[in-house]
Amino acid sequence: MIKPKEIIVIGGNAAGPAAAAKAKRTNPDAHVTMFETGEYISTGTCEIPYVLSGEIKSYKDLLYFDSKSFREKKDVDVYIKHKVEEINRKEKEIKVLDLYNGTTHFYKYDKLIIATGAKPKSLKQFSIPAKNLFTLKNIANLLKVKEYLHANEVRSILVIGSGYIGLETADVLSSKGFNITVIEKENRPLPVAEPEIQLLIEDILTKNNVRFFGSVKNLKPNYSEDKIESLNVDGRIIEADMIIISVGFLPDSDLAKNAKLEIGEYGGIRVDGTLKTSDPHIYAAGDCIEIINEITKRPFYLPLATISHDYAHIAGENAAGRNKRVNPVVKNISVKLWDKFFISVGLSSSEAKENKFKFKAESDTAYNRVTVMPGSEKVFGKIIYEAESKRILGASFIGGEEVSGYGDLISALIKAKQSAKILADINYNYTPPLSPHLNLLSLLGRKIS
Repeated sequence: MIKPKEIIVIGGNAAGPAAAAKAKRTNPDAHVTMFETGEYISTGTCEIPYVLSGEIKSYKDLLYFDSKSFREKKDVDVYIKHKVEEINRKEKEIKVLDLYNGTTHFYKYDKLIIATGAKPKSLKQFSIPAKNLFTLKNIANLLKVKEYLHANEVRSILVIGSGYIGLETADVLSSKGFNITVIEKENRPLPVAEPEIQLLIEDILTKNNVRFFGSVKNLKPNYSEDKIESLNVDGRIIEADMIIISVGFLPDSDLAKNAKLEIGEYGGIRVDGTLKTSDPHIYAAGDCIEIINEITKRPFYLPLATISHDYAHIAGENAAGRNKRVNPVVKNISVKLWDKFFISVGLSSSEAKENKFKFKAESDTAYNRVTVMPGSEKVFGKIIYEAESKRILGASFIGGEEVSGYGDLISALIKAKQSAKILADINYNYTPPLSPHLNLLSLLGRKIS
């Protein structure tokens, strides 16, 4: 096999740098070039809310490389503020706009890796820009929010959307003393969660003095000059000094669409098991692609940093001449909600129903350690399993830090296609300061058995 000499990576946030560095390590003789539209590369994004809370001291802590250090350490040419406008598949060439001076340049490739990531969903009601209207997707967004908070007197903040990022944002900002209101079009917060979890989250919001408005049908901003001074929420006027829109993300696949690459049903780039697109010379990785679900064996969209990083390495390796395959994915997501953590693994009951599984569910509450020990608190758990085989399909937990371990164990059991009855047979660790006499997972396994 002739190894490619010119490898180009589009996108420099998380997946792009991982792919570029791996491509260069795999084929040191290749010339690897990476283009990024923005000013920053190799950034942490999941950590952004915790810069607002002050738990992470500076946004600079999220900048793992700049263009100079990445070039020096990884031997990859990096161009920031260079927007790739077009992919010419016939000529194997990209068209790039230099945002510094407005000039256009063309670059040839042997292999191309698209790592354009995700973009925040928008709301048509907010098509007119406002000084106090923000999203929180990248470092540039973070800096604008911090600058506005520093330069203006802000007391009340309105968060639109109660998904993972919306609730995280509400959490960190309420911890800084702001009055937080969360607005959601669905009936309860975190619509992707199990109904029992949603009720528990409503209690957490109430406990932390966060107002929640669900089932919102009509939402209209009221502008005053260059700011939004209030929102009309189903006829109720809610004043706000700042509005943050957090209604989810979409794959940033416009470049691929325009190049006539195949796109999946969720809007992500369609790739095969080697992360090759419908063009044999183009690979894709990160939040712009659709991946295969381990349980359903169908494509789905899961913008998650760990998966993006792992897949990007394989895309880089394969673009450099190898033929490694990716594994299907078990969804395993966690989010901090004030003093609790929520974990979602595999399929929820609504996803199991959507995929036509005949399933059952068991749920229960147990203490995370011996009740006489300090820090002993209740943990809620729910297991989704196939009705006939009892194979585990998914689980949800809300509690303390211990739920991270519960989620990882369930993820491993799903991978191994295990029956939920095994949960009753596992020998769980025990010590009073750390664990209870009867583990919640064991309790759920006994109920299922």
